[in-house]
Amino acid sequence: FKSWKKNLKKDPELFQNVSEGLRRLYRTKLFPLEDTYRFHDFHSPALEDADFDNKPMVLLVGQYSTGKTTFIRHLMEQDFPGMRIGPEPTTDSFIAVMYGEQDGVIPGNALVVDPKKPFRKLNAFGNAFLNRFMCAQMPNPVLESISIIDTPGILSGEKQRISRGYDFAAVLEWFAERVDRIILLFDAHKLDISDEFSEVIRALKNHEDKMRVVLNKADQISTQQLMRVYGALMWSLGKIINTPEVVRVYIGSFWAQPLLVPDNRKLFEAEEQDLFLDIQSLPRNAALRKLNDLIKRARLAKVQAYIISSLKKEMPSMFGKDTKKKELIANLGEIYHKIEKEHQISPGDFPNLAKMQEQLNGQDFSKFAVLKPKLLEAVEDMLANDIARLMAMVRQEEAAMPSQSVKGGAFEGTMTGPFGHGYGEGASEGIDELEWVVGRDKPTYDEIFYTLSPINGKVSGGAAKKEMLKSKLPNTVLGKIWKLADVDKDGLLDDEEFALANHLIKVKLEGHELPPTLPEHLVPPSKRGTVVQD
Repeated sequence: FKSWKKNLKKDPELFQNVSEGLRRLYRTKLFPLEDTYRFHDFHSPALEDADFDNKPMVLLVGQYSTGKTTFIRHLMEQDFPGMRIGPEPTTDSFIAVMYGEQDGVIPGNALVVDPKKPFRKLNAFGNAFLNRFMCAQMPNPVLESISIIDTPGILSGEKQRISRGYDFAAVLEWFAERVDRIILLFDAHKLDISDEFSEVIRALKNHEDKMRVVLNKADQISTQQLMRVYGALMWSLGKIINTPEVVRVYIGSFWAQPLLVPDNRKLFEAEEQDLFLDIQSLPRNAALRKLNDLIKRARLAKVQAYIISSLKKEMPSMFGKDTKKKELIANLGEIYHKIEKEHQISPGDFPNLAKMQEQLNGQDFSKFAVLKPKLLEAVEDMLANDIARLMAMVRQEEAAMPSQSVKGGAFEGTMTGPFGHGYGEGASEGIDELEWVVGRDKPTYDEIFYTLSPINGKVSGGAAKKEMLKSKLPNTVLGKIWKLADVDKDGLLDDEEFALANHLIKVKLEGHELPPTLPEHLVPPSKRGTVVQD
């Protein structure tokens, strides 16, 4: 009976879906460890059900007048309740823009008591913050799959920072931990990074994987200035973020107004397309992000347990507690080092030393818990076994709903019709013309064709190769061009196929991609209806 009971305990838990699995793992295995070792006092409030079920969120951060609110309006293609736009600092609140059947605004104090919204733990920041927090609800198709958080414009100078009345960087850090994407906005024609902005970017330090940068209003400066501004931005960010990886920067003008300097239209279109694809992938990757965040949290919770129990172990039972406490706080770096060696923990998993020392000052060490191996074993088991099973479930869920992406608003405008990305360019040139587009330059190509001594109106592969190599394109590319141009697959090229090969070489030399299969409008007129499939 005992061995049967033992086996029963070892049986893995069964989960209905990923978010339910994450919720149960957190409640049963990670929360007890967090609760015992004061994780919520030091690092981050406990997670609630809404944190596991909510839609992906995008957090916009930037100095005032970088176009954050306009960016949201651009994505949704309509105003949202409580929206104010202007050249001076206008958005002085955190606004969560979310889906709702009716337009309306929910004030902060009401928002933090709603169990369906993931904001309940924000009440810890007090009234000064809650008076500056609200939710704008509206029935917009974009908001059916994501929520967007607009933030107050970041100011410069000590005075404004004090006048906020709440810890702005700490609030942003709280959001950063829970959102799926953090977009930092910069204004291309006034690229100064204030002290408060630097502090905010540093506060988001553990979330570089979620961070993207938008260099907005780039249509207001010339190409030469834009190159200099881009270089300056990368240099400044490198100093603040201080990681070897470069953050992805999207350059453009994210609003629906005519471009002031239209020279870089194609660049802006390609960049906007890339950013939209990044945002559209969020619903599909939401479960993976939550899983990743839970692993990060579990690793920090383990370290917290080791730190707290080490401090407890060193405390005297009777006298000299205050002196010992001061000594332990001063030597916290050595305690970190000892834990690192003893438990083989990476230095990157430890919390910031100075911040931890500051937080420990206000704690009563004698009330700390000793090390409880069972709690740590539960978290180890979660990381070693349960997470791997949930990872497999994530893949299955993704496969079951591949079409899940953000729709509506500005995301629709770039999809279809002649203004879709790349329409009428490169291999798509001449897509809606009656005449064969290759025919325009065919007389020039024919002159070369007849110098290659065609036999029965066709040139051999060897003869065509010599001519095609003059383009200096690599063999892999030329091989693909040959495959596309040899429409009837006879290993020879007639005059139309030779002209087509040259046209595709021109497409590639102009910097466009080759199509995987030959588009209908490029098929030579004499071969239409007789295309040989591989």
